[in-house]
Amino acid sequence: QVQLVESGGGLVQAGGSLRLSCAASGRTFSSYAMGWFRQAPGKEREFVATIGWSSGSTYYADSLKGRLTIYRDSAKYTVYLQMNSLKPEDTAVYYCAAGRPYYSEYSVPARYDYWGQGTQVTVSS
Repeated sequence: QVQLVESGGGLVQAGGSLRLSCAASGRTFSSYAMGWFRQAPGKEREFVATIGWSSGSTYYADSLKGRLTIYRDSAKYTVYLQMNSLKPEDTAVYYCAAGRPYYSEYSVPARYDYWGQGTQVTVSS
């Protein structure tokens, strides 16, 4: 049974940092991309970043580049999202996902097969 378990969310002041973790289990993810998405109340799920598990290639939402780093620890089957200079508009539930999207579709939620339960990130002003 595939499981993606996120952790690391919480309440942080604007300008602060958080590191989210996604522990993956239940199958081999070597051919998968591991993505982070977020969803704020009343808004659609939004792409944040993704990383190829084997290649290590990374892609970021244009609006978030420079403040985020996605990386993985293959030995721990864990993907991380380091977020710096957080803003109140970053407040959302952050989800980890695994899928095999085509290159042009790495930001499309429907192209990811497995999802975690989400972790809340709240940034206060």
